[in-house]
Amino acid sequence: MAVYTEVTDEELEAFVAEYDIGTVVSCKGIAEGVENTNYLMQTHDRQFILTLYEKRVARDDLPFFLGLMEHLADQGIPCPTPLHGRDGEALRELCGRPAALITFLEGLWPRRVQPIHCNGLGEALARLHIAGSSFGMERRNDLSVEAWRPLFAQSTDRADEVQDGLAGILGAELDHIQANWPDDLPVGVCHADLFPDNVFFLGDRLSGLIDFYFACNDFFAYDVGICINAWCFERDRSFNITKARRLLAAYRRVRPFSDAEIAALPVMARGSALRFLLTRLYDWLHPPAGALVMPKDPLEYLQILQFHQRVSGPGDYGLD
Repeated sequence: MAVYTEVTDEELEAFVAEYDIGTVVSCKGIAEGVENTNYLMQTHDRQFILTLYEKRVARDDLPFFLGLMEHLADQGIPCPTPLHGRDGEALRELCGRPAALITFLEGLWPRRVQPIHCNGLGEALARLHIAGSSFGMERRNDLSVEAWRPLFAQSTDRADEVQDGLAGILGAELDHIQANWPDDLPVGVCHADLFPDNVFFLGDRLSGLIDFYFACNDFFAYDVGICINAWCFERDRSFNITKARRLLAAYRRVRPFSDAEIAALPVMARGSALRFLLTRLYDWLHPPAGALVMPKDPLEYLQILQFHQRVSGPGDYGLD
């Protein structure tokens, strides 16, 4: 979440008039994340998230994202849902941007991830994968393996400004991943961005999953790999196998993890690390003008990638 587009009081008033939610008493920008403009909006008795979708989110993908949130909520997954205006439409326009009002979820994201959080995450991720199987729409992952080399090409010439030799490291890693990426694992709806700041807890209980704007159809094991990287490394980038074991055990209690998925987990986690390294590298070298948030350090994911390059097999992630 971030603020790229300023909304005037007059523009906000006209937008909210399309809904039956009463009068706005406050609207404050949320300066976190990197993709869209978000405001926390308060009426007399409720809170909402007002999201303006910026250029990086394709307008044609928005029906998938909004429909998926409604579907998952109907299936019992704790996630926000878009509000429909008086005309029945959820997707509108504000300040020349596609926009929507989303319900507000109670809870806090964990600033210091504990093993108990990984239990809740693993269970929720598996439930999401199962619930998504009955969703009637599909969206290909535009940031999967076939997109990584073109993405890298946009930063190749300047990669060594971030760290000497980085371009060579990434080129070699792309060769390895493309040569070893599987093509026959179970596929379905994935969140694809389930970082700690997208998961809310009330105490030790998971209370919500948010930010579905990278959701897509891809390997379930890839989504698991994303979560391992986001939740199971400490601030010094050391791997916490206890957290990984908790996450994976909780996931497998809800949805079986096949032998093929277990065998592929090292390359899935390695590919996930490369994906976020490349997008962070691009954002670091090409920061959007006017954003109120700093781009994230790509070298954090270089350290995570280097861990995965050293693993000997699935057992290094806590799997039997």
